[in-house]
Amino acid sequence: MLFRVDPSKDVPLSGQIAACVRRAVAESEVGAGDRLPPARELAGSLGVSIHTVLAGYQQLRDEGLIDLRRSRGAVVRGDVSADRAGLAVLIRELVERADRMSVSDEELVGMIRAARVR
Repeated sequence: MLFRVDPSKDVPLSGQIAACVRRAVAESEVGAGDRLPPARELAGSLGVSIHTVLAGYQQLRDEGLIDLRRSRGAVVRGDVSADRAGLAVLIRELVERADRMSVSDEELVGMIRAARVR
């Protein structure tokens, strides 16, 4: 899996790291049970703080895409499918677009709920 970050982008580096993993899962480059690089190693190769990498991994943990354990490191969850990871990518892009348009969280949730009404 290839990690790339660009400090000139508006997206925080931790978010860029998380996006790399989301895309890798969505494109089936990594799958259930695969380990992500150790945070210290990845931080060194990207030239960022270990805290930046851990923040990206914590985003993924909060989204339910990885398990993050001190002894095991970061591991892609067994129940994560490429479709679910692809959905996470789309949601992240939607949120970023809504932020650029100054759409509030409440408005965005309302729009999503309205779209689900059939």
